[in-house]
Amino acid sequence: MKAVAALGAATLVLTLSTGCAPAARPSPSPIFIAVDQGYLAPDALVRLAGAIPSTPVTGSAQDLTDHAASAGFVALEDSDRWLLATAHAELRPPLALQHFDCALGVRLGSAETPALDRMAARAFHDARAAAALAGARGQRARPVAEDPARRACQTLTPEARRSSAYPSTAAVVGTVYAEALARISPQQAGPARRIGHEIGVSRLVCAMDYPSDVAAGEALGRAVMAEIAATPAFQAEVVAARAEIEAARATGRTNPGCAAERAALAVRLP
Repeated sequence: MKAVAALGAATLVLTLSTGCAPAARPSPSPIFIAVDQGYLAPDALVRLAGAIPSTPVTGSAQDLTDHAASAGFVALEDSDRWLLATAHAELRPPLALQHFDCALGVRLGSAETPALDRMAARAFHDARAAAALAGARGQRARPVAEDPARRACQTLTPEARRSSAYPSTAAVVGTVYAEALARISPQQAGPARRIGHEIGVSRLVCAMDYPSDVAAGEALGRAVMAEIAATPAFQAEVVAARAEIEAARATGRTNPGCAAERAALAVRLP
């Protein structure tokens, strides 16, 4: 990989993955937030998870197509797109919201965003729960599990390597974040949704999921967010979250990794 490209991608990873904050940040927010309850009731999550198609049958036309497509992504190892995929592996809120900095034209972290952070944590809870329920219907081995020679762009425990690829949890989470931000900041809806999709693509680059895993995850993410958006709790938080994003935008600070992100997203996919 060319030195200039490597430096740009390295900047991107440092900026988006480590969550470096500007020195003038008033008071640090927690790097990660966990909640015990999302927006949706358990029965709603079960219903949504049950609506996506079942895991592709081993040896079926879809399965063979997935394997052929996955093999092509080996060519992107150590590229700028690979390093962006490494950054996208971090999905925990609120740090993961920085993946959307460039799409929103802000530097999240340059202003306090408690409503947005809380919203992301609750949406993350629902997204992961729905993905787990859908995945319980059938196990599908990941590319890195089926081919020991494949490299993952993140550190994996043996348990994580053996976990099911279907549906892509990252695609569910990325889509839920993107759809939430599209509602909060509608003028940036298109770019936000593009990044949500790219988070799913990153799982293909990382050899963690197959294309149909990502497609199912995105479909589930859209369905989950559609129901979240209809809840009074989410609707009550939108105004505050929108004001927080506008406050961050008013600081004039942007993420210095945006040029590197643009370069990475310009890499042609197999």
